[in-house]
Amino acid sequence: MGWFGRKTAGRDDARPVLSRVGASVPVIGEWPRSYEAQVREAYLGNAVAQRAVRLVAEGVGSAPVAASSPELAALVASHSGGQGLLETLASHLLLHGNGYIQLIADGSGGVGELFALRPERVTVEPDAQGWPVAYRYRVGERVTRLAVEEEGGRPQIAHVRSFNPVDDHYGLGCLGAAAGAVAIHNAAAKWNKALLDNAARPSGALVYEPGDGASLSGDQFERLRTEMEAAFAGAANAGRPMLLEGGLKWQAMSLSPADMDFVGLKAAAAREIALAFGVPPMLLGLPGDNTYANYREANRALWRQAILPLAGKILGALEQALGAWATGATLSVDLDRVPALAEDRERLWAQVSGAEFLSDAEKRAMLGV
Repeated sequence: MGWFGRKTAGRDDARPVLSRVGASVPVIGEWPRSYEAQVREAYLGNAVAQRAVRLVAEGVGSAPVAASSPELAALVASHSGGQGLLETLASHLLLHGNGYIQLIADGSGGVGELFALRPERVTVEPDAQGWPVAYRYRVGERVTRLAVEEEGGRPQIAHVRSFNPVDDHYGLGCLGAAAGAVAIHNAAAKWNKALLDNAARPSGALVYEPGDGASLSGDQFERLRTEMEAAFAGAANAGRPMLLEGGLKWQAMSLSPADMDFVGLKAAAAREIALAFGVPPMLLGLPGDNTYANYREANRALWRQAILPLAGKILGALEQALGAWATGATLSVDLDRVPALAEDRERLWAQVSGAEFLSDAEKRAMLGV
């Protein structure tokens, strides 16, 4: 009957129309909105964001994969452009919200290589109803067109994307949600750096109080400022005694409680960055977070809530794309070989082993043996 066939008659006419342009997103705040600028501010310039992305992406890259054949497992475990395929795709999904895998034929009817394309270089080419028919990969002036399917229904490219409620073609990464927290965290770091450069303490004021009520001349003011910058400003001069001439008095200015809020603000921004990427703050060494009882529990939550769902999304897309090239191709994470889930597996084995009302065959089935 062809219920599940890929080329069902009338399928194109039955499809809903998709929008070619995503709905506009309101700009909130003064932080960068473009992908490249956000990557520079967050991944390249913020230690918390980079570590959060690396924790999840490296976890996906190190996850043990169960494949239907050794050749398929070797293909997925191969490197793409010098980097691990799964780790690269996980990073692209976290940062950009889209992952594009080019399936390169080996010349004998199979797939010889899987290559992860940089998502900011890929644009969707839709048909009259808005459904993707090809992807354009642009590097400088050179554009490569990759059809969604070759003759025979075998795909050239697989698109993995995160859910985006305002766009039918492109996924939504975590950078936009974390942009405000990244801007606050980076601004606090710059504030601390400026404080360190200016004698490593809150600045004060030199007050000129002559007995006759006169003021400093322009030359005297410039000379005083030059001497202050050369001899007393900067971290190298912190703590140096100050010698003042007659009529000059140093008045220190301390931070008010409101000014000191930046310390808590920076910590809150760091936790918000970790939240955006799905990483427990405890794993990033952030103070003041006691959500989890210990590091091991937080690591288990990272795998359950962030790494395994992302790995399942990527492997599911690869399985669907490769299924058109190799019948019966299956890919999944082998949970039995994940070290962070060893305690969960041990608890399950103990529960199943203690269930005397189950037969040995039923116990093996429950344990996946």
